[in-house]
Amino acid sequence: MTAPTTAPAQFTQSPLTAALAGFNPFDPQTLQCPFPHYATMREQAPVLFVEQVGVYLVTRHDLVTEVLRDPRTYSSLFGGAGMPLPAEDRQRMAAVMAEGMPRVPTMLTADQPEHTRYRRLVAKAFHPAAIAALEPVIRRVATTSIDSWISRGSVEFVSAFGVPLPVEVIAHALNVPDDRMVDFKRWSDDSIAGIGTNISIERRLDAERGVNEFQRYFAEQIELRRTDPRDDLLTHLLDARVDDDDPDVTDTRPLDMPEMLSIVQQLLVAGNETTTKMLTEMMRLLGEHPEQWEMVKTDPSRIDRIVEETLRLSTPTQGMWRVVTHDVVLAGVPIPAGARIVIVFSSANRDEALFGDPDTFDPDRQNLRSHLAFGKGIHFCLGANLSRLEGQVALQELTRRIDSFRLADSNTFDYFPSFMLRGLTHLDIDFIATAA
Repeated sequence: MTAPTTAPAQFTQSPLTAALAGFNPFDPQTLQCPFPHYATMREQAPVLFVEQVGVYLVTRHDLVTEVLRDPRTYSSLFGGAGMPLPAEDRQRMAAVMAEGMPRVPTMLTADQPEHTRYRRLVAKAFHPAAIAALEPVIRRVATTSIDSWISRGSVEFVSAFGVPLPVEVIAHALNVPDDRMVDFKRWSDDSIAGIGTNISIERRLDAERGVNEFQRYFAEQIELRRTDPRDDLLTHLLDARVDDDDPDVTDTRPLDMPEMLSIVQQLLVAGNETTTKMLTEMMRLLGEHPEQWEMVKTDPSRIDRIVEETLRLSTPTQGMWRVVTHDVVLAGVPIPAGARIVIVFSSANRDEALFGDPDTFDPDRQNLRSHLAFGKGIHFCLGANLSRLEGQVALQELTRRIDSFRLADSNTFDYFPSFMLRGLTHLDIDFIATAA
């Protein structure tokens, strides 16, 4: 199914929405700060057809929740998370992808019942007890990272802390050795290169070649576990059986290699990219609100509230695709079958109807956990508890080792050029270390 490139004839924009008629999510200024645009959409056109990209944006909290609760109408079988390509570029992309294994839908890009079956196979690895067991690993990585720069008095936070913490934690879960860590991060970057961006076809092709390399590495690791099983997620996937909890199915089957690689790739991306962006934004927000830094240093019980409010305001996964399975009317707007929509979590998380003074960093607000940073419903983020724990441990260790800090004058506060994944490219901080 392909999305329409123009709005349905029965949907004509009212004068109130005329100011949004030229909205372009790829505009450089918009990418840096889309929130004023989303506020206008929530007020004037909470379901807006964006003609430049041929998609509908759903921006109000109640409407985003409505979509999330109706996976039959709003399907997750949207294929790739990038923008559609011209026919010639699609052929070039298909040729590169053919050099690897098939990209099959599993968790993020699957509907029920397949989604539930795949998710169940990895749920044990994200059970609360399993996540709690990772706490010593998270703390070790955090303290080792801080040790490497605490004597300097200044640091570029993204590369020195925001990236290595979640990358090393998810690499530990997948049993990736230290000498492949650079490749591991590169494969993660390649996996998200086209998400919500307007990059060149050459960069997209290079990224897909990186995904092929990722597939070859993990396929080899999975094959090794057939004769040398280990206590890790790869062995668990190898031993898993599809439909083994369905009483009507008597002949269960193992996951095939493309399915296992799809699951590992999703865990790779979800396990580090969004957490990096959340950690970095948390430091920016605390740098802009030094009184909150002082309060959380004095009262560590506030850490959970800081993390939740950061998730609400930063919303690293700004939105997610859906495909409409049949003609539907949402907020009075007719949407035809086959249309692609984006449910904008970052807009829903600043909805005035739910969050008072929504653009303000306020860890003391009453409805902290009403945010949609991890989605909702059957596709609620499997790694939410891990991300929260990483944020909590990180802030515990940072507040223990840093007495005070400021955002350096060198900062330009540039965000990656994606309207789907939002995060700072770098963040320079000057700090005073806590006296030994």
